[in-house]
Amino acid sequence: MAGHVLVDQLRLHGTEHVFCVPGESYLPVLDGLVDADIQVTVCRQEGGAAIMAEAYGKLTGRPGVCLVTRAPGATNAFAGVHVASQDSTPLILLVGQIDRAMRDREAFQEMDYRAVFGSQVKWAAEIDQAERIPEYLSRAFHVALSGRPGPVVLALPEDMLSETVAVADARPCQAPETLPSTGQTQALADRLADAERPLAILGGSCWDARSVQAFGAFAERHALPVAVQFRRQMLCPVDHPCFIGDLGLGSDPQLLSAIRESDLILAVGGRLSEVPSQSYTLFDVPNPSQTLVHVHPDVGELNRVYQADIAMACTPGTWVRAIEPLAPTATAARRRRCEQLHARRQAWSDPSGIEHPGALQMGQVMAHLNAVLPEDAILTNGAGNYATWLHRFYRFRAYGTQLAPTSGSMGYGLPAAVSAQRLYPDRRVVCFAGDGCFMMHGQEFATAVQYGLPILVILIDNGMFGTIRMHQERRYPGRVSATALRNPDFAAYARAFGGHGERVETTAEFAPALQRALESGLPAILHCLLDPEAITPTTTLSRLRQGN
Repeated sequence: MAGHVLVDQLRLHGTEHVFCVPGESYLPVLDGLVDADIQVTVCRQEGGAAIMAEAYGKLTGRPGVCLVTRAPGATNAFAGVHVASQDSTPLILLVGQIDRAMRDREAFQEMDYRAVFGSQVKWAAEIDQAERIPEYLSRAFHVALSGRPGPVVLALPEDMLSETVAVADARPCQAPETLPSTGQTQALADRLADAERPLAILGGSCWDARSVQAFGAFAERHALPVAVQFRRQMLCPVDHPCFIGDLGLGSDPQLLSAIRESDLILAVGGRLSEVPSQSYTLFDVPNPSQTLVHVHPDVGELNRVYQADIAMACTPGTWVRAIEPLAPTATAARRRRCEQLHARRQAWSDPSGIEHPGALQMGQVMAHLNAVLPEDAILTNGAGNYATWLHRFYRFRAYGTQLAPTSGSMGYGLPAAVSAQRLYPDRRVVCFAGDGCFMMHGQEFATAVQYGLPILVILIDNGMFGTIRMHQERRYPGRVSATALRNPDFAAYARAFGGHGERVETTAEFAPALQRALESGLPAILHCLLDPEAITPTTTLSRLRQGN
């Protein structure tokens, strides 16, 4: 049966997990999964399933696979597809489709998936012939992984999946790799040797633990300060002597000054998109004033916004291997600059001196988490002002420890935590979520309970959509509209699903509540009540309203 052939191709290309919400439109695939050596995670909403698959792709570098049913299921999954697109994550979304004979009649849940997803994915197609399943799946995996990784959507007509077919397997997917030329690496060596104030900015995907470690050693040999792009903090350990901060929302002004003062920017892996470029103001467009060396796996991204002096179309992993033999270019002056910038970052990210209104002090919460969480703990979050505490003050020390959407998608943290714990059952997984963010996909807490996944959710509740309220107070002081929230008792919510839940109202309550949650062995929610005035680590609602 064609549905079984499809499952065979998934396994052949290395698929070990799939995330789904079941649908009658792809029953033959579900039947094929019964006997397959593939772990299935049944989710409560297709948006959560797609986010879980995207998080899997982030952690492993292999395409996450998500299965959903026709139109409502597919559109629910769209948010996860958008994350994969903007975050350059390999993802394959398989969507059940109506019978081929019913096309163009507006049949039940009929949708043109090429048209709906076409602008957001690398490839969208429909498998009309069962004998072409190996061809289409092979192409899907190669497209998702090649160049700039991203999402692929394949529609699966229900009648096609039920056909009997005899067809040869494809070969396992092997994404092509490209290397910089000898001339390019020599040109980089010359530029590094001449630079007085070089600086590296790391981002994007296609990294692994080895390439992160190798780049760290390269940075030390060349006295190269290293910044990371928005929500890519696991690309350089916070305690690395060359680490100088992250280019996100509310970045350290001293970091931005250091970048503007640099004479050479080595951008590796990322696109230098809106957030890390500070709304395209950090570098001149199209010709930056600094020498720009840009390394990116997709030639289509190079010179798209910024014209590079040296543009290398290769993944960070292959590039690092190619430049490892370069002779060190560090000077005493560059080492002093690196040390100074690193010290500034350490001071900027020290939570000990941070105080804000309210009985629960987030600076002390972050200091405690830094002290007790293991180095390989995985931290997840969605979008909202609450995430500032995590990004600025948590000490990311290893690759594979951060799951967060550079696309700024709310609701990401909880499904991502479920995916991470499913993939790494022996590691600590902690989800940071705001009250508004959590409720976007809060139903996936049931998925964590169903599979016995002891994720910890630190839920920061200030009774509002805080980011939007912040912008309201800045632009229309005192005129509050559509941002207030009336929330449930999230600790009781956790217990209702069969998890562990506690309410935390003061700083003194946090550490013992955290300990009990971790020792419970259950999925847990710490419902942390934050004073609404504490809108960011550096200001309050009242000050914003007064124009400060």
